[in-house]
Amino acid sequence: MALKRTNVYADDSDLLLIKEAAARLGVPEAEIIREGIHRIALAHRVWDEPFVTDEETFDFGGPVDKGDVRSAVTHGYEERERRNRDDAA
Repeated sequence: MALKRTNVYADDSDLLLIKEAAARLGVPEAEIIREGIHRIALAHRVWDEPFVTDEETFDFGGPVDKGDVRSAVTHGYEERERRNRDDAA
């Protein structure tokens, strides 16, 4: 990964936190700053495609309550356990 130099302004309190974290972890302050930039960039990323396909979603046909969710999760868990047992046999 090619790195490019840039200048940013930061609060003294944030810089102190970065300095403390870098010392505690034994890494350069720049590494902490790069990681922070990377994390916030990913958090605000806009994806070109949906995260899941329609085939990977549940359609209950209307409002969903806790019981519906619990039932779907339980069903999925039991199906996975059944497949695992069948595969092990």
